[in-house]
Amino acid sequence: MSEIVFDRVSHAFDAERVVDGVSLVLRERRIGIVGANGSGKSTLARMINGLVTPTTGRVTVDGLDVARNGRDVRRRVGFVFTNADTQIVMPTVREDVAFTLRRQRQGAADAAARVDATLERLGLSELADRPAHRLSGGQKQLLALASVLVAEPAIVVADEPTTLLDARNARRIAEHFDALEQQLVVVSHQLELLESFDRVIVIEAGRVVADDVPHVALGAYRALIG
Repeated sequence: MSEIVFDRVSHAFDAERVVDGVSLVLRERRIGIVGANGSGKSTLARMINGLVTPTTGRVTVDGLDVARNGRDVRRRVGFVFTNADTQIVMPTVREDVAFTLRRQRQGAADAAARVDATLERLGLSELADRPAHRLSGGQKQLLALASVLVAEPAIVVADEPTTLLDARNARRIAEHFDALEQQLVVVSHQLELLESFDRVIVIEAGRVVADDVPHVALGAYRALIG
């Protein structure tokens, strides 16, 4: 697995500090992050691939400073947003997945084969030529995941990927997460999604207040919000 390091990291929006002195080393295969709305959990996750840079402190991915080596880090870290519509940029499903590979130097045939394999893996092959924005919510989230996975990142970060989905589609996303070979970091309010993970981190007011195996950390979180 990769190594993600937060070294005394803080971040402020205007005068409000939303992440406050966090130090973590993440090496586990599947890591969950939980916290109330406004706790700083999404900001913390977005620092992993440089969507947000620290006000103070340092974040590294496999030794690469996220603030200084953003392009190299983003090749290693794929990010799945809560609302898949923010990631869909091309007219059809196939074109949207292929768009991810536009900057990679490989032949057209190789790129097409990788796109087809990724669509097959996520059960989207029959939808390949459909208009991307006309898919269901669950299909769109699978498309967003496919557009990340086709680049073969070492790490996948997902920010509340099941929040807008019904129970069936949330379960499909969870099943695909279980099958990933990549290191996975998931921010979620749906605690059952994280129960089989290796580690769960609880964020409150920008600080880590619990960090343990899921049943311990989630128990601490339930007590915190109870």
